[in-house]
Amino acid sequence: MENLVEAYLKKATVDYYKEMYLTDIESKWSVDLSAISAEGTSTKRCDFAVKTTDNIYVIETNFYTSGGSKLNETARSYKMIAEESRSISNFTFVWITDGGGWISARRNLEETFNVLDDMYNIADIENGVFKHLFK
Repeated sequence: MENLVEAYLKKATVDYYKEMYLTDIESKWSVDLSAISAEGTSTKRCDFAVKTTDNIYVIETNFYTSGGSKLNETARSYKMIAEESRSISNFTFVWITDGGGWISARRNLEETFNVLDDMYNIADIENGVFKHLFK
């Protein structure tokens, strides 16, 4: 999934960074991400970070072929990040996920979808969502 997303980031011609720690994002762009890093105690690494003129996008990606508790935990975790990140100016949390595994975890996925404005799947990326997101 990361390779697919990276290919579309390249097509979108944006400046992006792969596997960047939140602490590195904070120091590189002088932004306080303590709201989503447990007040700086978390060593969270995001799959991608994109910097535009006026915004920072942190992107998480995953693909699940089968169900299980991992999906529910991921959905809950990203829902929490979405809610906590609202207090950060010029910052957007993006989640790109797909796969048949979500069929069994659809309720948790829907709960996250209801609070996360920038949640996408493979079809969204293929249909050019990055061109609209990063303008």
